[in-house]
Amino acid sequence: MDELLEDEPDAELERELVSSLRSLETEVDRLELATLLGGEYDRNDAVATLHAGAGGTESQDWAEMLLRMYLRWAERQGFDVELDETLYGDEAGIKSATFIVHGANAYGLLSAERGVHRLVRISPFDAARRRHTSFASLDVIPLLEEAQEADVEIDEKDLRIDVYRSTGPGGQSVNTTDSAVRITHLPTGIVVACQNERSQLQNKAVAMRILKARLAELERRKLEQKLEDLRGERRGIDFGSQIRSYVLAPYRLVKDHRTNVEIGDVDRVLDGDLDELIEAELRRRAENGQAR
Repeated sequence: MDELLEDEPDAELERELVSSLRSLETEVDRLELATLLGGEYDRNDAVATLHAGAGGTESQDWAEMLLRMYLRWAERQGFDVELDETLYGDEAGIKSATFIVHGANAYGLLSAERGVHRLVRISPFDAARRRHTSFASLDVIPLLEEAQEADVEIDEKDLRIDVYRSTGPGGQSVNTTDSAVRITHLPTGIVVACQNERSQLQNKAVAMRILKARLAELERRKLEQKLEDLRGERRGIDFGSQIRSYVLAPYRLVKDHRTNVEIGDVDRVLDGDLDELIEAELRRRAENGQAR
């Protein structure tokens, strides 16, 4: 097209060329991103858990903002999401939430968001309009496929299964039967729960899948820690340190502390536009040879 335009200018052909180049650039970006997702579990669905940090209502409200951000991100990616358990705050926000993201490379992409997220803003809950700092963390593990689940053996005697009534902020979303299920794995103390499905049997099945995924992740982390000890190396990011800051006052900026990517349009990021941040972290990992 470019050669044709050199010989004979054509406005319509020029517009088509620009459009074709944009499509090509988008496709190349997707292919480049795919090359960064070659881990054993990167193509799996993802089990994500949000936890509010210390700070009461402030952090619980921040955790709910992050939940909305990740749900919007999944929607932008064309992924399906199951919100399996939500523990609501006493006044506002959420104390924790567990959701499963279904889609190609869901775990590989979302694993780039694992860590502590920090918010700085003028508090809407402070009558004096003071600036507050809040923290919330995101944990992400791969949801095992059927063949992978078969490798995880669980003794029924090691489980304590409790049923309870689903809870919520009120209205039609509150279940009126004891269909919610909480499973405690006694040897490790891992607790999983599901209250999203309509029946107790369905909730138990989902909770068991999450439990198997968490037990498998526990074994992987033990192995990784053993290898790190043998290498005598420190991890790139210490556990519990913030990976990203979202500043709403006195200025507006999102900064990823791992890659130094900065975005001034905070609202766009909080609305789920995380592609630039995720891709930068995946590239950093690839350059450093870090596992997910």
